[in-house]
Amino acid sequence: MYKACSRCGKVHSKNYKCSVKRKYNYNNEERKLRNTNKWHKKSIQVREKSRWLCAVCFEEGIYTFDNLEVHHIVKLKDDKTKLLDDYNLICLCSMHHKLADEGKISAEHLLELARKRENDV
Repeated sequence: MYKACSRCGKVHSKNYKCSVKRKYNYNNEERKLRNTNKWHKKSIQVREKSRWLCAVCFEEGIYTFDNLEVHHIVKLKDDKTKLLDDYNLICLCSMHHKLADEGKISAEHLLELARKRENDV
């Protein structure tokens, strides 16, 4: 079985370990926040509330459940207090996460989707 690699974008065998390193722009403090047990639990909780689907794809009528990531709408470097804020977190596929990081999906739209998810629960 093959899958698209989230590190390099190529297609590899499912068991292949890609040697391309991820490029994170985290400072040490952000990295420490992301490596806590509380963050990992919250990340899983957000995915479960989203029914393990990308929120943007779901809105478009597409069911994407592969390569899901939890995105901070307001970046941690801007406001560290929003690390575990349900209304600041949204479940996205890797493609939409990249677009959100580049600013191609507006923060207002993502906040609206997060509010909708929290009110549906």
